[in-house]
Amino acid sequence: MLPRARPRLLLPLLAVVLVGALTGCSLFDGDKPRTPVAQPTAGTAGGSSQLEIPTTVAAGQVSLLQRLGEDGPMRTLSVERNGAWQCVDCAGDGVTSRGALAPELTERLQVLLANPGLADETDQARRYRTTCIDALTSSLITSAGLITSQDCPGEELTPVAGEILLLLTQATPAEVKG
Repeated sequence: MLPRARPRLLLPLLAVVLVGALTGCSLFDGDKPRTPVAQPTAGTAGGSSQLEIPTTVAAGQVSLLQRLGEDGPMRTLSVERNGAWQCVDCAGDGVTSRGALAPELTERLQVLLANPGLADETDQARRYRTTCIDALTSSLITSAGLITSQDCPGEELTPVAGEILLLLTQATPAEVKG
């Protein structure tokens, strides 16, 4: 059983490491403003889907990547500074949804994203490692860096990023389903 467990952990770990490495490189660009390298795109329910995962975001923006287990669909949510959001494959059906956060939620999100404590919650600062198999893995891409968490027993959410994650998942379409 152990040989089967290692490959199941390898794919999510490699995905997190890749996103972390790409995000980490952008942290050392000095005073250059950070802008999205790629925007998520997808077809309609009947069409093909092409997904480009953002690796950096500007201050006030956030992207959320979620996947349930190793083989689940990838939910990608991008939120702009003004609260406009786009969600690719929100319910695992290949559909792209768009909308806007309520003004009070947009304001709350901006306060959370500007919190200096967010930098202490990045994967790099915490030396984060994924530990669970078949768990919901959520990765926030913020201007402070990548912040990953898993929905598994014993794992505590980081205070600021946990609040951002809760706000985003409650204010936008359905979460990933297995």
